[in-house]
Amino acid sequence: MNKANEELAAAEKELVELRKKIVQLRKQASGEEVENFPLTDRNGQQVNLYDLFGNHDDLIVIHNMGKSCPYCTLWADGFNGVYQHLENRAGLALVSPDAPELLKEFAESRQWKFKVLSNNGGAFTKTMGYENDKGGATPGVSSFHREKDGKVTRVAHTWFGPGDEFCATWHLLELLKSGADNWQPKFSYE
Repeated sequence: MNKANEELAAAEKELVELRKKIVQLRKQASGEEVENFPLTDRNGQQVNLYDLFGNHDDLIVIHNMGKSCPYCTLWADGFNGVYQHLENRAGLALVSPDAPELLKEFAESRQWKFKVLSNNGGAFTKTMGYENDKGGATPGVSSFHREKDGKVTRVAHTWFGPGDEFCATWHLLELLKSGADNWQPKFSYE
């Protein structure tokens, strides 16, 4: 084994340990209470944030930039494959800045099976920190927990971007000899 291989093995082991530490720190961190934000489902009906928990005490919300973003589409397509596993443990929903009718059309064209909601003009995305200074959405994820008394807190959140831990595509491409090699996602590949 050459020096690079040894360093690689050590770095991968260190990364596993660091992930364990991050998980433990998230469990110890205090959450921030959140209000019951109104959102709009793909059929134009109001749905409140608290309704998204369903029968669970935990909720995962994907903050998506909408139809115009092939990167956000890549992430959402990936969640489509694991949504049943996630929904077995927690509520799951994707929130987009797109208008409900546009969101419905796009979600159906992608065959997304999970809940998709519009925050079109609402305060939820901005309050959660996923709206930039120019009013545009930024991608990421928030997780929420509902206490027995009904109080809801956001317990964790992080941003999405190439190479993050939420999109397997990047990690698989990084295993290639030349890595991702400036690859970028597209809405379709012909």
